[in-house]
Amino acid sequence: MKVIPVPCLSDNYAYVLIDEDASQVIAVDPVEPEKVLAVIKSTNLPLTTVLTTHHHADHSGGNTQITGLVPGLQVFGGDSRIPQMTRQLADGEEFTVGSLKIRALQTFGHTTSSICYYIEDKGERIVFTGDTLFVGGCGRLFEGTAEDMYESLNVKLAALPGDTRVYAGHEYTKSNLKFARTVDPHNRELELKAERCAALPCTMPSTIAEELATNPFMRVHHPALQGASRQTNPIDVLREIRRMKDMF
Repeated sequence: MKVIPVPCLSDNYAYVLIDEDASQVIAVDPVEPEKVLAVIKSTNLPLTTVLTTHHHADHSGGNTQITGLVPGLQVFGGDSRIPQMTRQLADGEEFTVGSLKIRALQTFGHTTSSICYYIEDKGERIVFTGDTLFVGGCGRLFEGTAEDMYESLNVKLAALPGDTRVYAGHEYTKSNLKFARTVDPHNRELELKAERCAALPCTMPSTIAEELATNPFMRVHHPALQGASRQTNPIDVLREIRRMKDMF
C-alpha cells in the first residue's frame, strides 16, 4: 500500500491510499474533492471508498460532492453526522477494502464521532488519526473529556505496534513541538524531532514509537510532564497540559 498526502484548505491533509494488489484507491477525509480526485486520476486507478475520521466539516465536508462525482462509493464513519455515510462502524470492528485489512478504533475526546483507521498490509502498518492524535499533539476536547482522550491516546493508540506510521488530519507539528518543549524541556528525542521537522513542509508520517517518545499527551506518566502540570494522576496531567496548550 502507498499513501499520498493531499494538502487541503489551510492546514488540513486528506490522504489517497493506493491498494496496489486490488488496483483501487481509498480516500481519507477528502474535504476538497477536486484536489483529491486530481491525485487519484494520476494513479489510473478507481476510487471505491471514503474513510471519514469524524464529522467536523473540515474533514467530512467533501463527502457529498465526492459521492456525487463518483457514484457508488462506500463511505465509512463513526456516527450519523457523517454525510453520505453508507456504513457506521463500531469500536474494534474489522473489515476489508480490496486487499486491505482495516480496524476501526473509536477514539473519543475531540468528538464522539472520531474513528482512527488502523490498516495492515504485508507487514506494513499505518493509522489515520484525524484530529485525535497529531504529530506532537492531540485535538481539542470539544465533545469528550480528558478521560476519553487519555483512553484514545494512551490505551488504544499506544497499544499499536511502534512502527505503525501515523497520518494526522492537520499539519500542526511545528506549533505542537514548540509547546511540547516548554513542558518537556530535557527530552533529547523531542529536541531532535523538532530539528528534523523544522524544514519539512509536511511532517507526516510520524510513528507510534516517535509519538510515545516525544508527544506530551502520550507521556503523561512521565515525571517531567507531571512536574510541568503540577499533577500526578495521568488523566489530570493530560487535562492540565491540554488546558495549557489551549492558551499557548
